[in-house]
Amino acid sequence: MTNNLLFDFTVDKAAKKVFITREFDAELSLVWDAFTKAELIDQWIAPKPMTSKTKYQDFKVGGKRFYAMVSPEGQERWGMQEYTSITPKTNFKMYNAFADKDENLELPGSEWDHTFSEQDGTTKVSIAIYNESLERMERILDGFTQGMKMSLSNLENLLAALSKK
Repeated sequence: MTNNLLFDFTVDKAAKKVFITREFDAELSLVWDAFTKAELIDQWIAPKPMTSKTKYQDFKVGGKRFYAMVSPEGQERWGMQEYTSITPKTNFKMYNAFADKDENLELPGSEWDHTFSEQDGTTKVSIAIYNESLERMERILDGFTQGMKMSLSNLENLLAALSKK
């Protein structure tokens, strides 16, 4: 197990961007699947005590994932992701926005660019997130930062468990 895995979280408010770089002690194909298959995404993406449920996902260019973050009390916060570019096992881009339960988007949203690379069994994921609105970014930034750090820790634990199978 590698103990010195890179984790960098940088915010550039002037550019309305967040940059996340995280290394995982797992093979690229497993990390790719964890980011692109609903049954795996739902196991790690929600910061505890919340859970994630995907209503549907079609991982292809123009396809969408409609999902909810669910609180312990059962409150649902819906979101929609639309995949805009996919290069298998290397990169995918998506547009992400909050939505209501009927799939009506709450704009503005954000553009996500995920890049994957592997070296010596360690997979690096770099995520650049462009927010269309600085006001929206500032409003959600604290919760988003804490939530993403928790989610990526959940992912690390899931990958460790899956790697042992």
